[in-house]
Amino acid sequence: MEEVPLRRLRAEAEILPHSFYRRPTVEVARDLLGKVLVHGPAAAMIVEAEAYLGEDDLAAHAARGITERTRVIFGPPGHAYVYFIYGMYHCLNLVAEPEGRAGCVLIRAAQPLAGIPVMQQRRPAARKPEQLASGPGRLTLALGITRALNGADLARGPLTVWRWAREPTIRIKTTPRIGISKCADWQLRFVAAGNPFVSRYRETARALER
Repeated sequence: MEEVPLRRLRAEAEILPHSFYRRPTVEVARDLLGKVLVHGPAAAMIVEAEAYLGEDDLAAHAARGITERTRVIFGPPGHAYVYFIYGMYHCLNLVAEPEGRAGCVLIRAAQPLAGIPVMQQRRPAARKPEQLASGPGRLTLALGITRALNGADLARGPLTVWRWAREPTIRIKTTPRIGISKCADWQLRFVAAGNPFVSRYRETARALER
């Protein structure tokens, strides 16, 4: 897989402003496909995302209302919501909707672009490049994302999201969200159709409960 030098990537891209996220969560989730996550020396193009809505979405953390854990979801858009599960995995969400209205997008998979050797060091279990960030836990490991980034400003902080001038044309496939038991039939998972870097979910695998 050909690597894109981070310097060139930055020269050909611009950071998404807060206004990008200050929209309905489903719109944000769809439009995030093809955008580029950058953290330190690593960058990867988002190819799979799931929308989690407000308090009526029982699969969303926001269904519990405002708590110390969920406060960031109800806060200003364009910030990171990072949580820890099973004592071993972090999951990255990007906060959408106007402030005071809950909504976030779980980033499920990304295609590595820059800093691939660093990602391979962080993910030695990956047998091939397509496995480096093909799942929410794999993605955060590959990009070095932890709860230290919870609440980070995606337009100004150490973790940013970019609109790349070379963004490919993406055909979006819509499916139900996976790994959940509530509101499981809602069509809120968006995938770059045919992209080999999307996650490979097995029905027999332990569900990634939110």
